[in-house]
Order: sequence, then C-alpha cells, then structure tokens
Amino acid sequence: MKVSEIVEKLNLEVYSGQSGLDRGVHGGYSSDLLSDVMGHAEYGDVWTTLQTHKNVIAIASLKEVAAVILVKGYKPEADTIKQSNEEGIPILGTSKETFEINGLLYNLLKK
Repeated sequence: MKVSEIVEKLNLEVYSGQSGLDRGVHGGYSSDLLSDVMGHAEYGDVWTTLQTHKNVIAIASLKEVAAVILVKGYKPEADTIKQSNEEGIPILGTSKETFEINGLLYNLLKK
C-alpha cells in the first residue's frame, strides 16, 4: 500500500513532503519518544506521534519511515515542513487520538 492510499482511506491532511506520497508502507510505529523510534521503527513504517519539531524528520529519514502522522490536530512547525519537503517524507495530520488512528491504520494495513 502507498502513503497516498492511506491519506485517501483515512482522510488525512497532507502538510508537506508530497513528493513521498508514492512511498510504500509496510507497517506502523507509534511513539512520542524519539530514542524509542530510533531503536524500533522499521523501514516503510508510518510513524504516529504528537511531536512537531524538525528532529522528527531527522529520525524519520534515519529510519526510512514512509510517512509521519501527527495526531490530535497537531500541526508541524515551519522548519519541520521545510525539512520534510527536502527529504520527501510526508507529514500527514489527523484530529483523531493516537489510539483511534493506530487502530484504523492497523486494520487498513492488515486487509
């Protein structure tokens, strides 16, 4: 499944990194602790978090995640958007709580 399909099926907002919407998604990871994501996220994961600063994109790039979903209506900071566009890693958004969007994402990926 591609990031663009997840955007469409989960009605997510695309904040930045549109050039990465064709990335393949292989799984998901949820954490707000950057060191946890560094240690456990995998290639092609969609990462859900409420962190909005540019270090999110540094970790996302390092771990080669497919996209980042910001939860609870959080919006990325301006320098995060810039970094996302440079790296081609989509930052997506939802007003849903982490638990809800993770459940929806899990069900979508397991079909």
